[in-house]
Amino acid sequence: MTTSVMERPEAAAHDDPRWTALAARDAAADGRFYYSVETTGVYCRPSCPSRPARPENVRFHASAAEAEAAGFRPCRRCRPDQPSLDERHAAMAERACRAIEAAETPPTLAALARMSGLSPHHFHRLFKAAVGVTPKDYADAHRAKRVRKGLEQGEAVTEAIYGAGFNSSGRFYEQADAILGMTPSDYRRGGAAEAEIRFAVGQCSLGAILAARSPKGVCAILIGDDPDALVRDLQDRFPKARLVGGDAGFEAVVAKVVGLVEAPARGLDLPLDVRGTAFQQRVWRALQAIPAGETASYAEIAARIGAPKAVRAVAGACAANALAVAIPCHRVVRTDGALSGYRWGVERKRALLAREAGG
Repeated sequence: MTTSVMERPEAAAHDDPRWTALAARDAAADGRFYYSVETTGVYCRPSCPSRPARPENVRFHASAAEAEAAGFRPCRRCRPDQPSLDERHAAMAERACRAIEAAETPPTLAALARMSGLSPHHFHRLFKAAVGVTPKDYADAHRAKRVRKGLEQGEAVTEAIYGAGFNSSGRFYEQADAILGMTPSDYRRGGAAEAEIRFAVGQCSLGAILAARSPKGVCAILIGDDPDALVRDLQDRFPKARLVGGDAGFEAVVAKVVGLVEAPARGLDLPLDVRGTAFQQRVWRALQAIPAGETASYAEIAARIGAPKAVRAVAGACAANALAVAIPCHRVVRTDGALSGYRWGVERKRALLAREAGG
């Protein structure tokens, strides 16, 4: 016997937890279950736009195959026997990503749109919603990854640049600092130009704190219980740079960072050296725009950066943040307001929010 609501009173359908998703036409429930309507003989996805069925006529099914085995045919509007619209869009974006990665030079937007059978504008919108970045941003990030890999494997600078699909070395050098954080030659030598990453470990009310600064600005603010673990974390982030313990002059930087933790609403009056993918940097900019004393959900951040379906990717970008408090990922909460997902501990997140709220 299939798992379903069969010949039961209206109240029984209302009591089923799946009824709430059906009544709301919740697309997030698509694929988790299906429902059929006895009076029409069809079965649908929860998000089907057809006129709502009466509860006493509804039966729930765990799969499309189960609904068909019970004698129902697929709805012609929501096509429950076909991949969902979101699945089709995700598959389209996946094919486009593989095409970008396989091409010697980045395909044009028009070429990618033709491959997908869509207009450039429609393709651009769907790709960004599915992936979280534009096709150009994805192509740029992939080329940057290829350059880094080539340099790390010992390729000549020019070879790595052209091998990654840059048409001219001049165009690459214009972006080299943003892509590599240094010149290609320095990157190939293992980050030798970043030998002056200075750091120091101190104490604050939330535990041990490490502050590190590159020639460009503060590149790490790490919080934890074990000072040695923080230093190892810094070494993992800059494996080929020479780390230099801060002198007396560097203590002023540490003092400002500690002051930020004690009073996060004040902000940090120091330049930052922010390193991450194009998507991560978009998320981090959105976090910095959240006023002190306020919070936003992961879904709200995803919507603000124009990628409403990239909620998990937003959470991943928050987790990858290495600049505690300066990039305020502690201001991001779950949709229900609950605290979770803070890499330095939920209790520290709660303490920071309380300080910003004046509590």
